[in-house]
Amino acid sequence: MSIPNRDEVEGKVDQVKGKVKGTVGNFIGDKEMEVEGEADETSGETQETWGKFKHGVGDAVDAVGDAISDAGDRINR
Repeated sequence: MSIPNRDEVEGKVDQVKGKVKGTVGNFIGDKEMEVEGEADETSGETQETWGKFKHGVGDAVDAVGDAISDAGDRINR
């Protein structure tokens, strides 16, 4: 498993902060805080998903590079 990228980590942090904010808002009866928390949580999910997408693209590019390198090695034998 590879190391998560910045978007994945920041997205996860924003999800947790949003969850806490939404829960506190609900507990104290502050609808605005509750809605802001839900929005932060959703934004974090989006950012994490974007990070995972970028991670997948990077892994695919690495795999193509490895395949080309392996093919070159076989040709040079």
